[in-house]
Amino acid sequence: MAADKLISSGGPWESVIGYSRATVAGPYVHVSGSTATIGGELQAKGDAYSQAKIALLEVIAPALAQVGYSLADVVRTRVYLANAEDMDAAGKAHGEIFGEIRPATTMLAGIQFINSEMLVEIEVDAWKAN
Repeated sequence: MAADKLISSGGPWESVIGYSRATVAGPYVHVSGSTATIGGELQAKGDAYSQAKIALLEVIAPALAQVGYSLADVVRTRVYLANAEDMDAAGKAHGEIFGEIRPATTMLAGIQFINSEMLVEIEVDAWKAN
């Protein structure tokens, strides 16, 4: 069954690879892995904390907002790190945003990203009653 709605960020890779920034399926919104890439350019090179904040606030939050959801509706996150040493920095950024919301979370390290300067990628699932 296809998604109820496809959300695009206008990223250059969406049509080439064949994915959406997010999809709506019933009361759920599933946001694809998101990095600190704005307008095709990676931001905050060398700074895992800032990359996590940018991914959450400037990529994920706007995708959720397109369908009337917010970070407060997030029920699960997955945080992927290039380096285990960045756990505290990325975790701090995650905690600043989700400290009260406290979604289920997975954090994995040792990921080899397509761009070697990417330190963090985050995906989220959001839910709310219709």
